[in-house]
Amino acid sequence: EVQLVESGGGLVQAGGSLRLSCAASGFTFDDYAIGWFRQAPGKEREGVSCISSSDGSTYYADSVKGRFTISSDNAKNTVYLQMNSLKPEDTAVYYCAADSGGYCVDFGSWGQGTQVTVSS
Repeated sequence: EVQLVESGGGLVQAGGSLRLSCAASGFTFDDYAIGWFRQAPGKEREGVSCISSSDGSTYYADSVKGRFTISSDNAKNTVYLQMNSLKPEDTAVYYCAADSGGYCVDFGSWGQGTQVTVSS
């Protein structure tokens, strides 16, 4: 059974940093792409970042480029999202998701989410 567990959310002041973790189990980690998504109250879910298992490519939404960094520790089956220079508009529930195809396209498994709140 594929399981994804996010952690690392919390309350931080604008300009601060947080590191989210996505611990994965139940599948061959190296074969999957892992993405981060977020959903703010009253808004649609949006893709934030993704790391592809096929070639290690990384992708970022324009709104987080230069501030967020995605990385993977295959030995720990964990993907991280380092978030710097946080803004109040980054406030949302952050989810990680897995794409068995490895190309950051079709995410079939999701975690339960972790809340990130950025105060102004």
